[in-house]
Formats: sequence, structure tokens, C-alpha cells
Amino acid sequence: MTRVPQEPADETNRISELQEEVEQLKEAVTSHAVVDQAIGMIVALGRVGPDQGWAVLKDVSQHTNIKLRNVADLILIWGRDGAMPPEIRAELEDALDRYGPTQIPGTPEEER
Repeated sequence: MTRVPQEPADETNRISELQEEVEQLKEAVTSHAVVDQAIGMIVALGRVGPDQGWAVLKDVSQHTNIKLRNVADLILIWGRDGAMPPEIRAELEDALDRYGPTQIPGTPEEER
């Protein structure tokens, strides 16, 4: 069987496709890490299991209409500096009430 050499344009297109795929995979790995870290915070601070942590994160995303990755980012920012938008905090507390045994640690008594 005789092999027909590929045209340079075909190779250039293939290289571009592979570079795009690599970038998408890098983004997916980064996104996955952020989500996993946020679930870890929910597990630790909300005293729930990993499955419940995942469910809490999904619920907050769905009830606030914010992408899951962005909710995870907000939770990580909250873990670093204590800042969280009030609507996200309220939804996180509600989701933890549905899935977990406690409210978010550090919530003043009068806010409950």
C-alpha cells in the first residue's frame, strides 16, 4: 500500500486542532481542581460527606443561576478572605440545611 503524503495545510490544521484540545484539557483540569477544593471546604466547614458536599455545590449553583465553577471560585475566595456575596451565603446556608447537620461556622447567632 502506498502512502500519500499529507498536504502542509492538513498538518497545520491538525496542529491547530491539537493545540486547541490541549488548552481545553488544561482548563478542564484546572476547573476540576477548583471544584474539588470547594467541595473539600464544604465538607470540612459544613461537616457533611463528600457526596453531600457535591450536592450542596450543585444546589447553590442551580438556585443562584451561577455556573458551578464560579460558585466554587466564590467559596474558595470566602475561605481565603471571608468575603462572600450575601445571596451566595444565604443559598449555601440553605443547601447545608438540606444536606448537612449545621449552619456555616462563624455565622452570628442573630443571622440564623
